[in-house]
Amino acid sequence: MSDAIVSCKKDQVLAAVEKARGELEAPDIIENGLAAGMNEVGTLFERGKLFLPHVMMAAEAMQAGVDELKDDMPEASEKAVSVIVNGTVEGDVHDIGKSIVSTMLQTSGFEVHDIGRDTPVADFIAKIKETDANMVGISALMTTTLQGQKEVIEALEEEGLRDKVKVMVGGAPATNSWAKKIGADCYAENATEAVNKAKELLL
Repeated sequence: MSDAIVSCKKDQVLAAVEKARGELEAPDIIENGLAAGMNEVGTLFERGKLFLPHVMMAAEAMQAGVDELKDDMPEASEKAVSVIVNGTVEGDVHDIGKSIVSTMLQTSGFEVHDIGRDTPVADFIAKIKETDANMVGISALMTTTLQGQKEVIEALEEEGLRDKVKVMVGGAPATNSWAKKIGADCYAENATEAVNKAKELLL
Protein backbone atom coordinates (compact mmCIF):
# COMPACT_ATOMS: atom_id res chain seq x y z
CA MET A 1 0.00 0.00 0.00
CA SER A 2 2.82 2.35 0.90
CA ASP A 3 4.58 1.56 -2.39
CA ALA A 4 1.35 2.21 -4.30
CA ILE A 5 1.09 5.66 -2.68
CA VAL A 6 4.70 6.45 -3.65
CA SER A 7 3.93 5.26 -7.20
CA CYS A 8 0.75 7.44 -7.29
CA LYS A 9 -1.31 4.47 -8.47
CA LYS A 10 -4.77 5.13 -7.05
CA ASP A 11 -6.25 1.87 -8.37
CA GLN A 12 -3.48 -0.12 -6.67
CA VAL A 13 -3.97 1.86 -3.44
CA LEU A 14 -7.70 1.07 -3.43
CA ALA A 15 -7.04 -2.60 -4.22
CA ALA A 16 -4.55 -2.80 -1.34
CA VAL A 17 -7.00 -1.08 1.02
CA GLU A 18 -9.74 -3.54 0.04
CA LYS A 19 -7.42 -6.49 0.65
CA ALA A 20 -6.28 -5.13 4.03
CA ARG A 21 -9.82 -4.44 5.26
CA GLY A 22 -10.42 -8.08 6.03
CA GLU A 23 -7.31 -8.39 8.17
CA LEU A 24 -6.64 -5.01 9.83
CA GLU A 25 -8.49 -2.23 11.62
CA ALA A 26 -9.04 0.94 9.59
CA PRO A 27 -6.77 3.15 11.80
CA ASP A 28 -3.93 0.62 11.34
CA ILE A 29 -4.37 0.64 7.57
CA ILE A 30 -4.25 4.44 7.48
CA GLU A 31 -1.29 4.77 9.83
CA ASN A 32 0.93 1.91 8.67
CA GLY A 33 -0.03 1.88 5.00
CA LEU A 34 -1.38 5.14 3.62
CA ALA A 35 0.35 7.60 5.97
CA ALA A 36 3.62 5.65 5.82
CA GLY A 37 3.57 5.98 2.02
CA MET A 38 2.77 9.69 2.22
CA ASN A 39 5.60 10.23 4.69
CA GLU A 40 7.97 8.59 2.21
CA VAL A 41 6.62 10.86 -0.55
CA GLY A 42 7.29 13.86 1.69
CA THR A 43 10.86 12.72 2.35
CA LEU A 44 11.55 12.18 -1.35
CA PHE A 45 10.04 15.58 -2.17
CA GLU A 46 12.25 17.32 0.39
CA ARG A 47 15.30 15.60 -1.15
CA GLY A 48 14.34 16.77 -4.64
CA LYS A 49 13.65 13.21 -5.84
CA LEU A 50 9.95 13.93 -6.47
CA PHE A 51 8.17 17.05 -7.69
CA LEU A 52 4.96 18.80 -6.67
CA PRO A 53 2.62 17.20 -9.27
CA HIS A 54 3.75 13.79 -8.02
CA VAL A 55 3.10 14.82 -4.42
CA MET A 56 -0.39 16.05 -5.30
CA MET A 57 -1.23 12.80 -7.11
CA ALA A 58 0.05 10.78 -4.15
CA ALA A 59 -2.05 12.90 -1.76
CA GLU A 60 -5.10 12.30 -3.97
CA ALA A 61 -4.44 8.56 -3.91
CA MET A 62 -4.09 8.62 -0.12
CA GLN A 63 -7.32 10.59 0.28
CA ALA A 64 -9.15 8.07 -1.90
CA GLY A 65 -7.89 5.30 0.39
CA VAL A 66 -8.97 7.20 3.52
CA ASP A 67 -12.42 7.86 2.01
CA GLU A 68 -12.78 4.16 1.29
CA LEU A 69 -12.21 3.40 4.99
CA LYS A 70 -14.53 6.05 6.46
CA ASP A 71 -17.37 3.60 7.10
CA ASP A 72 -14.97 1.30 8.95
CA MET A 73 -13.78 3.99 11.36
CA PRO A 74 -14.90 4.09 15.01
CA GLU A 75 -17.80 6.51 15.49
CA ALA A 76 -16.02 9.81 15.91
CA SER A 77 -19.12 11.54 17.27
CA GLU A 78 -19.03 9.38 20.40
CA LYS A 79 -15.42 10.23 21.10
CA ALA A 80 -15.09 13.79 19.76
CA VAL A 81 -14.76 15.39 23.17
CA SER A 82 -11.86 17.50 21.98
CA VAL A 83 -11.56 19.99 19.14
CA ILE A 84 -8.23 20.60 17.41
CA VAL A 85 -7.31 23.38 14.99
CA ASN A 86 -4.37 22.39 12.80
CA GLY A 87 -2.43 24.53 10.33
CA THR A 88 0.91 25.51 8.80
CA VAL A 89 2.24 28.98 9.65
CA GLU A 90 2.23 31.99 7.34
CA GLY A 91 4.99 31.99 4.72
CA ASP A 92 5.22 28.19 4.70
CA VAL A 93 3.50 26.30 1.89
CA HIS A 94 4.37 22.78 3.07
CA ASP A 95 1.40 20.78 4.23
CA ILE A 96 2.00 17.07 3.58
CA GLY A 97 2.97 16.27 7.16
CA LYS A 98 0.31 18.55 8.60
CA SER A 99 -2.39 16.93 6.45
CA ILE A 100 -1.33 13.45 7.58
CA VAL A 101 -1.49 14.60 11.21
CA SER A 102 -5.00 15.99 10.64
CA THR A 103 -6.15 12.71 9.08
CA MET A 104 -4.65 10.63 11.88
CA LEU A 105 -6.22 12.82 14.57
CA GLN A 106 -9.61 12.58 12.87
CA THR A 107 -9.39 8.81 12.64
CA SER A 108 -8.57 8.74 16.36
CA GLY A 109 -11.86 10.44 17.19
CA PHE A 110 -10.86 14.09 17.48
CA GLU A 111 -12.83 16.85 15.79
CA VAL A 112 -10.21 18.44 13.55
CA HIS A 113 -10.37 21.75 11.68
CA ASP A 114 -7.50 21.86 9.18
CA ILE A 115 -6.96 25.50 8.20
CA GLY A 116 -4.36 24.72 5.56
CA ARG A 117 -0.94 26.14 4.81
CA ASP A 118 0.51 29.68 4.72
CA THR A 119 -1.94 30.59 7.50
CA PRO A 120 -1.76 34.04 9.17
CA VAL A 121 -1.70 34.18 12.98
CA ALA A 122 -5.09 35.95 12.97
CA ASP A 123 -6.65 33.00 11.13
CA PHE A 124 -5.41 30.56 13.77
CA ILE A 125 -6.97 32.71 16.51
CA ALA A 126 -10.23 33.24 14.61
CA LYS A 127 -10.71 29.50 14.00
CA ILE A 128 -9.84 28.65 17.62
CA LYS A 129 -12.51 31.10 18.82
CA GLU A 130 -15.04 29.93 16.24
CA THR A 131 -14.70 26.23 17.11
CA ASP A 132 -13.99 26.64 20.84
CA ALA A 133 -10.92 24.46 20.27
CA ASN A 134 -9.07 22.66 23.07
CA MET A 135 -5.82 22.36 21.13
CA VAL A 136 -3.96 23.96 18.25
CA GLY A 137 -1.39 22.17 16.09
CA ILE A 138 1.15 24.54 14.54
CA SER A 139 3.37 23.22 11.75
CA ALA A 140 6.49 24.88 10.33
CA LEU A 141 8.70 23.12 7.81
CA MET A 142 11.37 25.77 7.31
CA THR A 143 13.77 27.39 9.77
CA THR A 144 12.72 30.78 8.43
CA THR A 145 9.05 30.21 9.34
CA LEU A 146 9.64 28.59 12.74
CA GLN A 147 9.12 31.94 14.45
CA GLY A 148 5.50 31.78 13.31
CA GLN A 149 4.83 29.12 15.95
CA LYS A 150 5.97 31.52 18.68
CA GLU A 151 3.77 34.27 17.24
CA VAL A 152 0.65 32.08 17.44
CA ILE A 153 1.39 31.32 21.11
CA GLU A 154 1.95 35.02 21.85
CA ALA A 155 -1.37 35.83 20.16
CA LEU A 156 -3.14 33.21 22.28
CA GLU A 157 -1.72 34.87 25.40
CA GLU A 158 -2.79 38.34 24.23
CA GLU A 159 -6.32 37.07 23.58
CA GLY A 160 -6.53 35.40 27.00
CA LEU A 161 -6.90 31.98 25.40
CA ARG A 162 -3.61 30.34 26.32
CA ASP A 163 -4.89 28.66 29.50
CA LYS A 164 -7.79 27.07 27.59
CA VAL A 165 -5.87 25.85 24.52
CA LYS A 166 -3.09 23.25 24.46
CA VAL A 167 -0.37 23.94 21.90
CA MET A 168 1.40 21.24 19.87
CA VAL A 169 4.20 22.16 17.47
CA GLY A 170 5.82 20.08 14.74
CA GLY A 171 7.79 20.18 11.50
CA ALA A 172 11.33 19.43 10.41
CA PRO A 173 13.13 22.32 12.21
CA ALA A 174 11.05 22.07 15.42
CA THR A 175 12.41 20.21 18.46
CA ASN A 176 11.46 19.49 22.06
CA SER A 177 13.78 22.22 23.28
CA TRP A 178 12.23 24.73 20.84
CA ALA A 179 8.75 23.76 22.08
CA LYS A 180 9.82 24.42 25.68
CA LYS A 181 11.52 27.68 24.75
CA ILE A 182 8.39 29.16 23.17
CA GLY A 183 6.01 27.79 25.80
CA ALA A 184 4.27 25.07 23.76
CA ASP A 185 2.72 22.13 25.62
CA CYS A 186 4.33 19.50 23.43
CA TYR A 187 6.32 18.69 20.30
CA ALA A 188 5.43 15.81 17.97
CA GLU A 189 7.94 14.34 15.56
CA ASN A 190 5.38 12.51 13.40
CA ALA A 191 1.66 11.80 13.04
CA THR A 192 1.61 8.82 15.40
CA GLU A 193 3.34 10.83 18.10
CA ALA A 194 0.93 13.73 17.49
CA VAL A 195 -2.04 11.45 18.18
CA ASN A 196 -0.42 10.05 21.34
CA LYS A 197 0.46 13.52 22.63
CA ALA A 198 -3.06 14.81 21.90
CA LYS A 199 -4.55 11.88 23.82
CA GLU A 200 -2.21 12.50 26.75
CA LEU A 201 -3.10 16.18 26.95
CA LEU A 202 -6.80 16.09 26.12
CA LEU A 203 -8.36 12.73 27.04
